[in-house]
Amino acid sequence: MSTEIKVPQLPESVTEATLVSWHKKPGDAVQRDENLVDIETDKVVLEVPAPVSGVLKEVKVEDGATVGADDVIALIEEGEAPAKKAEPEAPKEEKAEEAPKAEASSKHEPAKTTGAGKPLSPSVRRLVEEHNLDPGVIPASGRDGRLTKADVLSFMEKGPSAPAQANKAPAPALRGAREERRVQMSRMRARIAERMIESQSTTAMLTSFNEVDLGAVMEIRKRYKTDFEKRHEVRLGFMSFFVKAAVKALQKHPVVNASVEDNDIVYHDYWDIGVAVSTDRGLVVPVLRDCDQLSFAEVEGQIAGYAKKARDGKIAIEDITGGTFTVTNGGVFGSLLSTPIINPPQSAILGMHKIQERPMVVDGEIQVRPMMYIALTYDHRIIDGKDAVLFLVAIKEALEDPARLLIDL
Repeated sequence: MSTEIKVPQLPESVTEATLVSWHKKPGDAVQRDENLVDIETDKVVLEVPAPVSGVLKEVKVEDGATVGADDVIALIEEGEAPAKKAEPEAPKEEKAEEAPKAEASSKHEPAKTTGAGKPLSPSVRRLVEEHNLDPGVIPASGRDGRLTKADVLSFMEKGPSAPAQANKAPAPALRGAREERRVQMSRMRARIAERMIESQSTTAMLTSFNEVDLGAVMEIRKRYKTDFEKRHEVRLGFMSFFVKAAVKALQKHPVVNASVEDNDIVYHDYWDIGVAVSTDRGLVVPVLRDCDQLSFAEVEGQIAGYAKKARDGKIAIEDITGGTFTVTNGGVFGSLLSTPIINPPQSAILGMHKIQERPMVVDGEIQVRPMMYIALTYDHRIIDGKDAVLFLVAIKEALEDPARLLIDL
């Protein structure tokens, strides 16, 4: 009996998706709940598991095609996979003395496949294009000879081998020759672009800045990081301090946690903080729910879990919806100062930046201190400059004197 494989229900407001890559081909045996294919929407990547065990009978939609919810994309024939016929034994060569040489050669030089002609996943395609690599010369270890991200990273780390260099196209003879590459945006990248334009066109964005001395936070992390990690099995990072400081500041200035709906201001009496995570496919913002009730360890644990899900392409739509405020950290990439863009329908976003040692005047003396610029971009339609400035001051006070986070000041 044949069973249809259909595109699962897509997230709300999403009408179509892109079939990224099949993990099986017709004739392959499949087990129930085994992932058959990845489907990319403008928000998340969905896995389509096999509903039954059997054999993949037919693939109706190829890689790269556009699909909609409930579209039939393949058929599975229930039952056991047919046994493969044994291949006839190759006739022995007359020169028996050459056989040991061939055998020894095969032991020392295993055959390698390359990614030539195989469809590339979004993360692999992006790596190849960014570094101008030829996928045809990169050894591939994935299923059916597909390139994996690990293959590309390993190739870049080791550098091209001599055979790869020999197969590589010669450099242009003319000095100063220029080339152009045109690459279609992924659904997620197109959606990010759409939302950024929407944010700029529908909000009155303004950015205020302050700076924070992170010496006290760094001292706490240095003193307790080993014990913290042993007890909670998660690393004590900076983000938990910023999330907890943001909650305190939002409680003091609730309009920063509000949103605009028609002619109304909607105040949220809960604190769901989005934390921006960078992936190969783009920026995603998983949401930590009820951050006022979370411990430092719970904040760090949830961030680490969401980051892994995002980078593995397994983030769910419910993980990235419904936040009331966002924190983003450009400092991990070396950014010293920036003006982040609001994530609608939220009304503000806090930007963290690189920690830079600078000479500061402390109690009348010049000292070298670990300083960070912080930025708050806000919707000036409902948030006045006074609220924005006082919000940043509250963040600064909490981080420069972390005891305030413990005694509720």
